[in-house]
Amino acid sequence: MTAVSYHDTVNDLQGLGFKSRNPFSRPEWFALLEGAGARPLIALARDGQDALALPLSRNLHGLETLSNWYAFTWSDLVTEGAPRGLLLERLARDLALKTDRVVLSKLSDEDDTATHLERAFRDAGWFVHREQCDRNHILPVNGRSHVDFLAGRPGPLRTTLKRKAKKVEVRLFTDFQDNAWHSYQAVYAHSWKPEEGDPELLRQFAESEGKAGRLRLGLASHEGEVVAAQMWTVDHGTAYIHKLAHLESAKPLSAGTTLTAALFEQVIDRDRVDWVDFGTGDDPYKRDWMETVRPRYRLTCWRTGSPRNWPAIGKSLLRQLVSRPSPL
Repeated sequence: MTAVSYHDTVNDLQGLGFKSRNPFSRPEWFALLEGAGARPLIALARDGQDALALPLSRNLHGLETLSNWYAFTWSDLVTEGAPRGLLLERLARDLALKTDRVVLSKLSDEDDTATHLERAFRDAGWFVHREQCDRNHILPVNGRSHVDFLAGRPGPLRTTLKRKAKKVEVRLFTDFQDNAWHSYQAVYAHSWKPEEGDPELLRQFAESEGKAGRLRLGLASHEGEVVAAQMWTVDHGTAYIHKLAHLESAKPLSAGTTLTAALFEQVIDRDRVDWVDFGTGDDPYKRDWMETVRPRYRLTCWRTGSPRNWPAIGKSLLRQLVSRPSPL
């Protein structure tokens, strides 16, 4: 017998045995978001030892994914061997008693996450609009060495590394160190990057990843001054590139390029990862390093029995008709 419950704190997920698939599908990640001020609503379905949770949050229009700008993706949490589809549909049916709209964003589908969620909400009677909301740049290592990987990079990038690499000193940290983190923050604050969204949350995340041995923090220096900094993590065979920045004054040194190459050497030759994930967004520089682009999806789920949703459902149906290929 499946039981559904709702929780206002991520702490209630402790001890349920959820298996993480990436840095953004761990209860600890969602706890960080709650600690930073998010208002969780955790929808939980349990059937014996099997459990599945949807980490959601409230907004003015209903419910949405519990996430923020640091997250590459979002997913349900499920225990190993649990009937994912059945538990998802059970939650989707019960959520119709709680809200009129659910928006699920940053969904991958190489692991069928978007497809499972879309099917569950449709089968539970919701009207679901699926759309691509972002792009994810990723590198399949395919057993290559770092040398082999670099040989396949664009000629201008390889030339830059050959000419500029000796001008900077690179240091890599696999644990969290205050001095190294302060250097990262100083570079970021004076870089071209926008103001950091939540520096305290990012620090807490870096500390926890450092304790777990997953942090890869890189600093590049020129004449004793740190001029570029990057934060990566390694988790379940994938290296994640979270943050990178360099001083504009040091741009002619190409220190960021040299530092990126050093971190690729670390994760490919030492950590032996299978994938490198450069997150979302279509920044041109990502194309020099990455070889594959994957879509990220958004599902907007409307309860069909709510009159307030009918105009939005009508507009979605109209868009589908307009975008449908015309017959020959």
